[in-house]
Order: sequence, then C-alpha cells, then structure tokens
Amino acid sequence: MSSVPDLVSYYGGGWKPSLGSERVDVVNPATAEKLGRLSLGNRADVDAVVRSAAAAFPGWRRTPPEDRIQFLFKLKNLLEEHQDDLARTCTMENGKTLTESKAEIRRAIENVEVACGIPTMMQGYNLEDVASGIDEMMIRQPLGVTAAITPFNFPVMIPFWFMPYAIACGNTFILKPSERVPLSSQRVFELMEQLHLPPGVLNLLHGGKEVVDGLLQHPDVRAISFVGSTPIAKYIYAQAAAHGKRVQCQGGAKNHVLVLPDADIDTASKIVSDSAFGCAGQRCLAVSVAVTVGDAQKNFADEIAKVASSLHVGNGLEAGVQMGPVITPESKLRIEGLIAKGASNGAKVLLDGRGGNGKPATGNFLRPTLLDSVPAESALSSTEIFGPVLSLVHAKTLEEGIEILSRSAYGNMASIFTSSGAAARKFRYEVPAGNVGINIGVAAPMAYFPFTGWRESFFGDLHGQGRDGVEFYTDKKVVVERWPKEWSRKF
Repeated sequence: MSSVPDLVSYYGGGWKPSLGSERVDVVNPATAEKLGRLSLGNRADVDAVVRSAAAAFPGWRRTPPEDRIQFLFKLKNLLEEHQDDLARTCTMENGKTLTESKAEIRRAIENVEVACGIPTMMQGYNLEDVASGIDEMMIRQPLGVTAAITPFNFPVMIPFWFMPYAIACGNTFILKPSERVPLSSQRVFELMEQLHLPPGVLNLLHGGKEVVDGLLQHPDVRAISFVGSTPIAKYIYAQAAAHGKRVQCQGGAKNHVLVLPDADIDTASKIVSDSAFGCAGQRCLAVSVAVTVGDAQKNFADEIAKVASSLHVGNGLEAGVQMGPVITPESKLRIEGLIAKGASNGAKVLLDGRGGNGKPATGNFLRPTLLDSVPAESALSSTEIFGPVLSLVHAKTLEEGIEILSRSAYGNMASIFTSSGAAARKFRYEVPAGNVGINIGVAAPMAYFPFTGWRESFFGDLHGQGRDGVEFYTDKKVVVERWPKEWSRKF
C-alpha cells in the first residue's frame, strides 16, 4: 500500500484524533505490509471518553429495555451483511484463516442475539406479604460507565462478550482493543455509526498502558472487563479492585487433553490437531498438552504427526491455507526459543516447525510442532506458549492423567477423548477446569453460557457472556414497601 489510514478513536458520536503523540504501525503478520497508523491515547483522551460516556448514561439508562434492544437487532443484521468484509479485515491484521475469521464473527453475532433477550434476562423478582401488608422486590439497575480491554487473538468476537450485554442493560461502554489489531474494531464501529445510537453510549478508545491505567483509575468507570495473559490479568484485577470497580479478568491457559485407549484415535488426532494448531495456537482454548493414557500412546503420536505435518501454512487470505502466522516477529522468536528450550531439557522433537512455511516469506510463520515426553520439570510444562506447539506426555491410568492435568496452575479448559461414559463422567467431575470438553477439542461455550475459566485463568466472580454478563452489568436493588394509608382504609 502506498499510503495507510490513520486510525482514530470514536466517542461523543464522532471520530476524534488522539491527544497523545505516540504512533504505532498496524502490520499484516503474513506479509509485513503496513495496514494502518494508530495514534495511542493518553490520560486526557481517557478523561474525554469517560466524560462522554458518563454524560450519555442518564438518558440511556432511562431508555426502556425494549427500545435499547432495537439497536441490537439492527446491529445483528449489519454484522451479517458485512461479515465477509469483517472477516477479511480480521484475517489481514490477525493472520488467522478466512474460515476462522468467519467463525469468529458468527460467535460475535450469537452474543448480540442473546443480549436481545435483555427484557427477560434483566428481570428481577418479588414476593407479596413478606410481613403483613409489606411487599418486597428485587430489581436490576445498570452500573453506569463500563469498559473492556480486549486482546489481539479474537479482535471481533471477544469485545462482543461484553458490549451487547453492557448497553442492553442500560450502561454506556468503552472498548479499548489491542493496539496490534485495531482495524477490526474500527470497522465494527463504522457499522455501529449506522445505528444512530445516542452519542456516548458506545465508545472506542485506542491506546497502551497509559490508557489502561487511566481507565482503571478513573472514578467514573464502574466496571472493567479484560481478556489477556495471566500476569496482566492479575495487575488489572488488583488495580481495578483497589479503585472500587467491579472486575472480570480472563487470564492465560495451559490446556490439557486426555486420550484414552478406547478413543477413536483417527478422529481424536484430527480434532486435537485442529485445537492445537488452529489460529496458529493463539487461542485461550487451544490444546497445549496431549496426555495419552495406556495403549493410546502406541498410535496417537504417529497419527497426530501425520495430520499436523499435512497442514498448509500460509497467508490466511489464500485458498486452501489451514494455518496462518503468529501475530508478531517477537512472538515467533519467543516460541522458537521455547521449542529449543524444550528440546534442550530432554523433549523429543517429533515435528519441528521452526522452518516457517518453507517459503522465502516475510511473515511470522511457524509450522506445527510436536514435542514428545516433555519433562515435568521443563519450563514448557507450565508455560503458556500461545503458538502452534503441542507437547505429548504419557500416563498409565486415567487417574494419573487427571493428576498430571491438575498440576497446572491454570484452569481454562480440559478435554477427554473416550468411548466410556464412566471415564467421561469421572473426568468432568474431577478436573479443575472451567470449560470441559468430552470428545471435543475446543470446548468454547455458546453465547448463552458463561466462558468459565478457573484458577490462574480467571480472576473475578462473574464471567463473560449469557446470564453472567447480565449479573456483571447490573446492580441489584431490594425494595421493601408498605402503604400505611392504603392499609388504614381497610379498617
């Protein structure tokens, strides 16, 4: 491209350049092509955006829920009409395949659809005569200004874990997307402009740590949602809580899958390969460790190596490509270093992806990598690689496999492949993970269920999506009432 667009924030019903001086390039990870130039905001930008959202809240809060969701019905239609364009933008800045991007947008639309049920989901409850002549009711009311800080790996879907529920419940909302992938959010907000929402209800704010800290510390921001790595999740959770905010923080993961001898090894290897290497392993639900149990060890490694080695790696916009690049050159170097460290610690490299895609490309390409018999003391056993690397370990029994899984500090997802109902029940009953798959490689909850990470994978009480979203974005108010004059007329 001979010129690239300057990307700006959106608040107060219009597009506004950043007040900050720092600029960063947005780069296609498959081609190294510059896609845009992003202005990073500062504390003054945060204050301007929050003031806009706070000014819009009283009127929006008084808008009936039935009227609020009409905007979401329109948004659903716009997302469906423009999903091909959105998918292409997502693939260009993120690197995932076009098929993966389209699936991501479908998930975003599902959340809009669920949030359209707010007139029912937001209802409270009541009881007459809790005492003679006294009635009691619980009602839900919106919080005020809310914000979400979202990652690079799902630039369209993850903001929709939060945004539709927040505004449907009567809050105003600020999105701070990853500075690595701002184009998808920019395109979504261009579509949202067509909704003609009251100015300040929806806001887009670009920036780095200064903007994040500004949102965490601003007294008018009531709630913060975050998805990203565990160290940053801990920081945001602590800082936001210290400033009196409601917080939900989705952290990192080290997801395990157990493959039992009675599993269909051919099917399991294909599904596990898709889980481990889909989106170049940059999913918080990607399988990172496959634990073969008993005789499953004999065939699984060979089968998954065969499937993984056949994957076509390249630019996600090209037909037939099954895996794209990782997000940055730094990510590629970090992953290659972890592979080398695993090998030096005694792991056997069954499939080495450090040769890129076999072409003289400028993109951040790795191929699928398989490491066998990773030692428990190796850093790879506990580190979230966030790349197309699958470690293989062996357990003699189901119980040992669950014990291996349970050593991880994370608890985002765990899956099992088996034809035994008893084994599956024991697994789902005992594993310390919030999202569990039974013969499923990516146990991604539908929009009407919460995205339930545990332990070091989540900080907070209420998760994203579904009813948890409604709980998170509303305050409960209990009203106890009596009418003495009406009561006295009875006598």
